[in-house]
Amino acid sequence: MLGFLLGEALRDLRRAGRVALTAVVLITLSLVALGGFWLLSANLGRAVSEWKDRVRVILYLRREPTSLEQVVLLERVKAIPNVAGARYISKAEALTSLKRMLGKDATVADNLPSNPLPASIEVTPTSGAATPDGARVLITRLGTLPEVEEVEGSVEWVERLSDWQRLLVLIGLGLGATLALAAILTVTTATTLVLHARRDETEIMRLVGAPEAAIRLPLLLQGLIQGLLGATLALLALVVFYRLAAPKLEPLMSITVGLPTLEFLPTSAVLRLLAAGAALGAFGGWLARGRSAP
Repeated sequence: MLGFLLGEALRDLRRAGRVALTAVVLITLSLVALGGFWLLSANLGRAVSEWKDRVRVILYLRREPTSLEQVVLLERVKAIPNVAGARYISKAEALTSLKRMLGKDATVADNLPSNPLPASIEVTPTSGAATPDGARVLITRLGTLPEVEEVEGSVEWVERLSDWQRLLVLIGLGLGATLALAAILTVTTATTLVLHARRDETEIMRLVGAPEAAIRLPLLLQGLIQGLLGATLALLALVVFYRLAAPKLEPLMSITVGLPTLEFLPTSAVLRLLAAGAALGAFGGWLARGRSAP
């Protein structure tokens, strides 16, 4: 029975001709758009997660505390809500870090009459505070400490990355949805053409007692096959794009967002794209079935 239904569906595809081919192309384009933006969004999401782990709040102290004062101050900072950790940085350690950053120009720091850098505390916020709103609340609390002269945070870049990620998702969904609608309508048109072409045949099949499933299921399978073909072609296009573009984009991504490598879509996303293609095609076939049902 399944072999018969599949054979009928393939025959109907040949009957639909260019209209069926157009439907496959539109499904391919819709899933390429969705998958492409999904690919970029997933990698930006990785960058956002990594940058959130690097978010730090720096407390610049009014004066360098004694050893005992350091211990007491660190305990007070760690007791503040949304503080995951705190590390004291002395004036000498800050100057050493500056020389390391200056590299061959480190002799400039050696010529200074005294160390101008303040002692500080590097605060690691919790994940809940690694957002602009959470960081603002944390910075306000930390700024009330009498030993602190100035507080600096570094979460704006994370928020900008998150905004870009959300924008890519919205663009991908919008473009993919528009093309998907066109694909569904094209599948429906192709299936309707087949229904008209075989209307005499279907009437004969009903007269001889053929089950309705034998008449209608090939139409649904026709759309399903178109959807799977479109999804497969879309995945092939995404793989080719990834193989060609990733080596060229990785240096730029490393410099701009600190992401050394670009990853392809995970297996779960690949399966979802295949399922989406099958669903698009099957839904188009079902619409034609519903409009033409006796």
